[in-house]
Amino acid sequence: MQLSLLELWGTMGLFAKGIVLLLLLMSVFAATIAIRKSIQLWQAKKSTLKFSPQFSQSLAKEDFPAAERLVDEFPNSHLAVAFRRVFPSITFHSKDQALSAVEIASVQRMIELNTLEQLARFRRGLGVLATVGATAPFVGLLGTTMGVVNAFTGMAVSGSGGLAAISAGIAEALVTTAFGLLVAIPAVWLYNYYINRIDYLSMEITYGTKEFMDFLLRYEQEILRSQGRSKEMPVTMTTEIA
Repeated sequence: MQLSLLELWGTMGLFAKGIVLLLLLMSVFAATIAIRKSIQLWQAKKSTLKFSPQFSQSLAKEDFPAAERLVDEFPNSHLAVAFRRVFPSITFHSKDQALSAVEIASVQRMIELNTLEQLARFRRGLGVLATVGATAPFVGLLGTTMGVVNAFTGMAVSGSGGLAAISAGIAEALVTTAFGLLVAIPAVWLYNYYINRIDYLSMEITYGTKEFMDFLLRYEQEILRSQGRSKEMPVTMTTEIA
């Protein structure tokens, strides 16, 4: 005798139905997290592709106000977020031609804090995928155990060991096991996929911020050289007059 899924659902006990509903709820949570994370990472990639070339041009021109505006215009870019609250300090100190190593270190700490906040935002919700992937098989196994118990209970009630007496319980056990695996496998795959994507974005942020710090150090050297020329200029003019 073959049972359809609806007929099998009707023959399940309350405990097995509860297991199936719990697994269904876990799958909904995992799917919601996956969709939101896909949208978030897609927006970050799209915004960064627009932000990076314009940002590089602004730095090449040493136009810090324009670079600051770009950071505000692309809040979804993972690279732009790393430079939040950075340029006001650089703009202030560059106006009075003073940019010390301490101030550069302060900028670096601000970038590191922004990076940690951004990576934490990217990882938010991945714990749900990890939990679903790790626990769904065991939840299904719990249903399997109770299904086997129901099978032997049916055998004891009928007083015979025929297949008809235990088929419903065995089918119930196998369904919960299969459902648990169907929920766990995609959750594990998605978790690993998003972790790899976030690691790649973290590498992009690290590379971009290192390049920015190199630029800032070169900018500091240019300021020091310009200050040195300014100090030497009056001496040269005095010599010529003499």
